[in-house]
Amino acid sequence: MNWSVILPLIAFLIVIFFIGFWASKSLKTTTENSFLQEYFLGGRQLGGFILAMTMIATYGSASSFIGGPGVAYTEGLAWVLLSMSQVATGYFVLMILGKKFAIMARKYNAVTLIDFLKERYQSKWVVLTAALSIIIFLFSAMAAQWVGGARLIESLTGLNYTTALFIFAVSVLVYVIIGGFRAVALTDAVQGVVMLGGTLILLIATIIAGGGISTIMGDLIAENPNLVTPYGSAGDLSPTYVSSFWILVGVAVVGLPQVTVRAMSYKNSRSMHRALIIGTIVVGFIMLNMHLIGVFARPILPGIEVGDKVMPMIAQEVLPAWLVGVVLAAPMAAIMSTVDSLLLLVSSAVVKDVYLNYIKPDASIDTVKKLSFSVTAILGVLVFLMALNPPDLLIWLNLFAFGGLEATFIWPVVLGLYWKRGNKYGALSSMLIGIASYIIVDQYFPNLFGMHNVVVPIILSFVAFITVSLMTKSYTVNDYIAQENLERSV
Repeated sequence: MNWSVILPLIAFLIVIFFIGFWASKSLKTTTENSFLQEYFLGGRQLGGFILAMTMIATYGSASSFIGGPGVAYTEGLAWVLLSMSQVATGYFVLMILGKKFAIMARKYNAVTLIDFLKERYQSKWVVLTAALSIIIFLFSAMAAQWVGGARLIESLTGLNYTTALFIFAVSVLVYVIIGGFRAVALTDAVQGVVMLGGTLILLIATIIAGGGISTIMGDLIAENPNLVTPYGSAGDLSPTYVSSFWILVGVAVVGLPQVTVRAMSYKNSRSMHRALIIGTIVVGFIMLNMHLIGVFARPILPGIEVGDKVMPMIAQEVLPAWLVGVVLAAPMAAIMSTVDSLLLLVSSAVVKDVYLNYIKPDASIDTVKKLSFSVTAILGVLVFLMALNPPDLLIWLNLFAFGGLEATFIWPVVLGLYWKRGNKYGALSSMLIGIASYIIVDQYFPNLFGMHNVVVPIILSFVAFITVSLMTKSYTVNDYIAQENLERSV
């Protein structure tokens, strides 16, 4: 076990734990409603820098830092081009949701995305469908993150996979359970800075180890000319697929619950505008760096069979031992920040959206606190069990979960904000058709019409929302007037 590598990671985890304990102080003197606001939203007090970094750290997950470079190692520069479609993601999310979504969330006193859907559509079935979708799809996403964290620890320490997974699980659960959303947001800011510096250092070291960019490019062309084209190593990444991939990682990200909750947690408009600029610049920088690392590692370390091990292996190859631990705190930061956010999101779906809404609305503050901590811990244990048998490339598991959530939520969220005629029947039909069509396309008709699997379900769910909303007569003149008065009042 190389302690020169491990000690910087241990120091990083100590900092994270300290922040979690410090953040937990704000949970000790809260009422029931303020506890929910604090534990799941950080009291809606995020400034611009922290908002930007928490969105980046949450979105930059194990699939980005472990799986992304692994696929880039296999596909070449085509995957770098494809990944750069994520640059505008943060800007797009805050531009579409931003002020309007935050204002409506505050008006509804919404703590979660499902709170917003509940008040907007006044439908028990919309709430339950949304909660079930979050629980099912985010379990897949969380499993991917835990696999990534375990593989990273496994590569660095030489421990077996199960032991590495256990260490990672305990580390995450301790500070999430203790500190809630404020701990997540503050640690995300630290993690975002680490990701920024870590990817830059590793990219520079990789280029130097490869003899410079021109030498690396020559080696790639000599091995397979397709590695430096936009079509992938086998020439099967078509322009249609690459273009449609932007819908998955760009446009439709507004439907991801773990991202939308950030759009209701900022302090004021100035914070949001600052986050737009910072987030866009930093996302572009990080995504370019880490995917180029994956491609440039190929001539230096040929023949890596498990792509998810590219990042830790190239770091150990091109960096001195003491710096490896510092740099690999970046993917560890990305993984932990995504896991903590997903854990809180699924926990809030169970506690806030199901238990408090439909099982025991008059639960005491002590009951709510105990249940929030307990559900978060139980979810962590269940994800640990799921992650015991990992896939070869975790990025596909993560992207499957992303697509399912986007097909479920994008139109009930966006059209719920901007189209007054949208009603509960349109929202429910959109969610059900989005879920069903996504699973069918993904399992039986992959890459239908040459596009990513999420595109057709998103189109079908849009058609369902519009058609059913127009055909049903539940939206009366009084409903329209009530909505107008609500918007005027905020």
